[in-house]
Amino acid sequence: MLAAIEPTIAARVDPLWHRFVSLGDVFDAPVVRIVVGATFALLALAFLLTWILGKTGRLRPETKLDLDRRNRSWLILAPILGGPVLLGPGAAVVGVTILSIACYREFARATGLFREKLASTLVVLGILAIGVATLDDWYGLFQALPALVICMILAVPIVQDRPERYIQRTGLAIMAFMMFGYGLGHLGYFANDREYRSIILLILFCVQLNDVVAYVCGKSFGHRKLVPNTSPNKTLGGSLGALVVTTTVAAVLGRMTFADTPLDSWPHLVAFGLLLAIGGQLGDLVVSSIKRDVKIKDMGATFPGHGGILDRLNSTLLVAPAVFHYVRYVRGIE
Repeated sequence: MLAAIEPTIAARVDPLWHRFVSLGDVFDAPVVRIVVGATFALLALAFLLTWILGKTGRLRPETKLDLDRRNRSWLILAPILGGPVLLGPGAAVVGVTILSIACYREFARATGLFREKLASTLVVLGILAIGVATLDDWYGLFQALPALVICMILAVPIVQDRPERYIQRTGLAIMAFMMFGYGLGHLGYFANDREYRSIILLILFCVQLNDVVAYVCGKSFGHRKLVPNTSPNKTLGGSLGALVVTTTVAAVLGRMTFADTPLDSWPHLVAFGLLLAIGGQLGDLVVSSIKRDVKIKDMGATFPGHGGILDRLNSTLLVAPAVFHYVRYVRGIE
């Protein structure tokens, strides 16, 4: 009897294990190989250029120190962002869920919402529920959770009988859940697509490239400030440079990812790239607005030279839902 049961248990456990860790086909997709290779190449180039410019005296000591910190931080950031995606679909969902909670933690500390234990608990439970719905590929629940969680955030605190600051704490909690639970959760839901590695890595690579190109172009030929009260260092030149480069890279990589599908046409691919480029910049500015409002420079200090995890994922907050629903409408999540 035990001999008959053991194969059945093994048959159930094995597919579940492969749902979380599946390394057999990790580098089969060309986009995965390109993104991983380009990431290593860019990191090596950054270290090399920083060393050369430092040796030739073209960098001030404090600038070189800052660039060294940023480069070393990327050695940690890159595996944190891309590692779970390479491991498997379940690991990707868990990774996004953990990052969502980490982003919420930084937001809660910056805004003071962490003091509201009940509201914070409801937000975290909502984020975990998004993760569960995503793991189960339960799209109906995924779509229903925003309304359900918002109702809970509004209704449950009534038991505290504290009408003072009710609007502020519930408003912040709803904003946090929608950005870090539901918004960022769309990135994790891509794990239910057969091309999940290519899509998620493409998004992460392009939004980070968007930030880097905007910075380089802004320093090189940016003069006119974009939104000086929100982000004093951002320029119109940097924004346009990032728009062109990111849209082009996203369209080219998108064509490889969505070959022989309804998305495999240049109008759709350019629209896909524009969503990444524009959405990435707007997400960055949203978090910049929050930081200016609460009068802080960075959301955290986890990564020297970069700030916190939210400072690196801010560009993904609006991109993830925008790209998800565009891909789902045109091609579907398969």
